[in-house]
Amino acid sequence: MPRTVWSGAISFGLVSVPVHVVSATENHAIRFHQIHLEDLSRVRVRKICAIEDREVPQGEIGKAYEISKDTLIAISDEELREMPLPTAKAIEIAAFIPAASIDPLQVGDGYYLQADGQVAAKPYKLLRMALERSAKVAIAKYAWSGRERLGLLRVRDDAIVLHAMRWPDEIRSPQELAPAAVEVSNDEIKGAQALIDHMTRDDLEGSEFEDHYTDALAEVIKAKREGHAPPQAPAPEAPAGKVVDLMAALEASVQKARASRREGDADADVHEMSAKKTAPKPAAKKTTTRKTVKKAAAKPKRSA
Repeated sequence: MPRTVWSGAISFGLVSVPVHVVSATENHAIRFHQIHLEDLSRVRVRKICAIEDREVPQGEIGKAYEISKDTLIAISDEELREMPLPTAKAIEIAAFIPAASIDPLQVGDGYYLQADGQVAAKPYKLLRMALERSAKVAIAKYAWSGRERLGLLRVRDDAIVLHAMRWPDEIRSPQELAPAAVEVSNDEIKGAQALIDHMTRDDLEGSEFEDHYTDALAEVIKAKREGHAPPQAPAPEAPAGKVVDLMAALEASVQKARASRREGDADADVHEMSAKKTAPKPAAKKTTTRKTVKKAAAKPKRSA
C-alpha cells in the first residue's frame, strides 16, 4: 500500500469526510546515478552552509522567503500548517461542473482518497455515489506544500480520486502559436475523419500502449552487465519521398490503419473509407509489408 501523502477531510457543505491521500500512480522508469566517467565513482550533491562552510544535515534545513539579497524571513512547517486558511486542513468542495467543461491542460497528478476509519465510510460512500449519479466532477481547493491549490474530484471504480489542477491563469494562451490562414477542403476534412474512425479504440490495451523505451533500456543494461554489445536499432525503412497531395496521404494513412487493425485483431470491425473503396490486392500487399516490418523491428528484442 502506498504511503499517506496528506491527511485531512473533504468538506462537502456541512458534511465532513476524513480521508488519507495516497498516490494513484507509479513510476516504473529506470533511474540513473551521476558518475565520474574516469573512475565510475558516484557524484553526489551535498548541501553546504554558506557561512560555516560545512555540510548541513536535513534536520537543520528549513524554508525562508527572500525579501532582499541580505534579508531572509524563516518560515517553519508548523507556521505553514497553522495558517488561518480553511483549505490548510481540508479539501473544500466549491462547485460541481460537467467533466467535459474541464480543459485537460489544467489536470495534473492523481491521488486516491481513502476513507479514514469507519466513521468516514458512510459520508465517503455518499459523496462517491452522488458524484456517480450526477455525472459531474467536484472542483475543490486545498493547501499542500506551501501553496493553495485547485483540485478535481471524480470517481474511479469504488474510490474517489483527487487530481491536482493548475489555476486558470497558469495556462498560457495558444493564440500566438496559431498557423497562418489556410484553406482546408470538405473532402480533406472527411478524409481526416475517416482516419480517425479507423484509429478509434474502445480501450488502451495492446503493445502500442506499453513502455517499450524502458524495456529496451533494460536490454541495454543487461547486455552491458553480461559483457555483450548492446542491441542495435533496426535499419529504418527507406523514405517514401515527400507527399504533396494531402488527400493521397490521408488515404494511404487509412490503408495503413486498416492493415494494422487486421494484424492486431482478425475479427476487428474495420469501416471502409466513404470516399472510395480500395481494391483487395493492394490491401493484402499492405498487410504483408506491415508484417515484415513488424517482425524485423521485434527481432533485436527477441535475440537479446
